[in-house]
Amino acid sequence: MQYCSVFRDEAKLDINYIPQRLPHRQTQLNLLDQYLQYTTTAPGKMTQRILITGQIGTGKTALTQHFGKSITRKAQERQINLEYVHVNCRQCKGSLFLILQQAIQRFIPTFPKRGYSAEELLQTIMQILDERDAYVILTLDELEALIRREGSDPLYNLTRIQETHPKAPKRLTLICVLRQPEHLERLDPSTRSTLQQNVIHLEEYTEPQLTDILKDRVHLAFAPEAVSPQSIDHIAQLAAREGDARYAIELLWRAGKYADSTGLREVTPECVRKAAVSVYPTIRKDIMLSFSLHEKLFLLGVARHFQRTTSTYMSMGEAADAYAVVCEEYEEEGRGHTQLWKYVKDLSALGIIETKISGAGRRGKTTLIGLPRIPASDLEEALEKALGGGGSL
Repeated sequence: MQYCSVFRDEAKLDINYIPQRLPHRQTQLNLLDQYLQYTTTAPGKMTQRILITGQIGTGKTALTQHFGKSITRKAQERQINLEYVHVNCRQCKGSLFLILQQAIQRFIPTFPKRGYSAEELLQTIMQILDERDAYVILTLDELEALIRREGSDPLYNLTRIQETHPKAPKRLTLICVLRQPEHLERLDPSTRSTLQQNVIHLEEYTEPQLTDILKDRVHLAFAPEAVSPQSIDHIAQLAAREGDARYAIELLWRAGKYADSTGLREVTPECVRKAAVSVYPTIRKDIMLSFSLHEKLFLLGVARHFQRTTSTYMSMGEAADAYAVVCEEYEEEGRGHTQLWKYVKDLSALGIIETKISGAGRRGKTTLIGLPRIPASDLEEALEKALGGGGSL
């Protein structure tokens, strides 16, 4: 039998891939373009400092790198020598010396790695720009690493270097990227004020927004119809808790890998559950061992139901029916609705299952039960061992 992957181009799911389209970030992209349009319309006439904030997975790096590609393309069309340099401060160990060294090597790859201080490197990069009649947009990603290690001095020097030659062309534009503005409290008031003049904040993505992002990546990375709509919705639901697109894309990639490893032609919700537990392991054996007999029986019914279906959720009635079948198998008298409802609330509080109220498409309102991160097959196997007596979760 010929192997057939669900992927068309999995590189499109790499963390460093910058897509041509950024869903739900066009407003921020337009604002960044407005702040820095002078770099292509009046180069050298002014300079700006931009601060971009937002939690992990809100698209800060993608936004700035997408902008960098766009602005350098415009500059080339107008024959302006503009470079966009993106440096991760954490990867540079929070060292201004390593940051500037990396920036200079964009212009001179053979530039010596030793023999200069950070202050000398800063003067050197300005000299290089003057000699080449060039301009640079320097983005300092994960700025908190630089602030934590070296405090205000590096940013003060970067923001004031051009003030020593007021009549010379302004060649350095600074974009600073960090998660939380609170890190700026470590800076002196003057430097902090300079950085906070132009702020772009990225809110966490909502579930519908994450769904749009995932659909874009599915189209780029997967074979046609290789990812079910239910799986996309499931991933979006998981990632929406943090508003984290990075986590959503990681889940999508891993779910595809699980589909390939088992020879499936489609990424199912069960593949997503396996991916979720491998990215953020959430099954604590000590907690599950503390479950009562009927909590285990109820969970086993839930696990078996999701093994038989591609649905992301089951109704409370379906859960009760599945539990009744398991009780019959283990020759146990089933508990009543009130007790089952207590199991559902307790298991939901622990994050083992997930609940929501049904919406359109179902008559009336009922509680729906989902298995957000634990693969149904793993849960079934562990519970069967425990219920067999002597097995362990």
